[in-house]
Amino acid sequence: MTEDSTRLRQADEIQALSSIYGEDWCVLDSSTHRYAVRITDSAETPKWKVTLQVHMPEGYPQNSPPEYQISAPWLRGEERNRLEDALAQVYCDNLGEDIVYLWVEAVREFLQQKTDQAEVKPAVDLQDDLDPTAEDLETSFVFSFRHFELSRIFNFKKFRHFFPFNTVECPDIIHGETILDRKSTFQPHLAIVRDKDQVSAVMNKLMENKKIANATHNMLAYRIIGDSGVVYQGCHDDGETHAGSRMLHLLQIMKVENVLVVVSRWYGGIQLGPDRFKHINNCCRQILEANGFLSEKVINMCNFDFEQLQILSSCNTDNL
Repeated sequence: MTEDSTRLRQADEIQALSSIYGEDWCVLDSSTHRYAVRITDSAETPKWKVTLQVHMPEGYPQNSPPEYQISAPWLRGEERNRLEDALAQVYCDNLGEDIVYLWVEAVREFLQQKTDQAEVKPAVDLQDDLDPTAEDLETSFVFSFRHFELSRIFNFKKFRHFFPFNTVECPDIIHGETILDRKSTFQPHLAIVRDKDQVSAVMNKLMENKKIANATHNMLAYRIIGDSGVVYQGCHDDGETHAGSRMLHLLQIMKVENVLVVVSRWYGGIQLGPDRFKHINNCCRQILEANGFLSEKVINMCNFDFEQLQILSSCNTDNL
């Protein structure tokens, strides 16, 4: 998608959001594509309210996720985690699509559930936070804005309940060769999956292995082609920002179907910088090739894209 078409998609989405949410929609800074929307439950006299601030980077929606900040003084701890999990799942289920409207409605549904549960009214005055001035929101962006990441949704050690136990038989899991670098170890795992329940079953099975469960990161990506040709895909960073989305991009350019790839990393105490992304990409590629998922034609066709993916990885300056 060209830069002009990306801008056009953003402009169309912003216009639609403004029309839908009216006075609840606020433009913080049009030049940097920063906006906010006030969200309440559906009660006649709203009980629960939050402000969702969003930033649309240049590559959004096709190549980059939006960034967001949730403003609500009463939203803390496990409850905030659950809401962030829901937003992460919405993003995973709609990669490359306009996401802000879906996020707003996911937040509204979250608030409505709180109202339905008749929870105790929060012991804080929400009005000052829920009707902020543009200046207040601008300050919040400067100091509080963070990149959207999917690290909570599959935080296996804390949120095992995300993968419900079910009766779906776990498919065979293949464990690939390890890559060692400066005391860090990377190992890929692969399974053939044909529905999301099998993804859950595979992850539950992997977490039964104490070594894998104790890995510093268990990053994943999957692509499933339904009977009607609909593509179901998702990814997860598990704390390694953008790693899962890069794994998914690799599956996309390699055109693989009905496969889940997990890469476990055990951190050895020495920071690898951008080399860690190179190892994650290589783990994915090697286990796919070793198990016959790639024909020679597909390998040749995606070589250029893979090289670009490696360049993208090397541009990341985060340390770990």
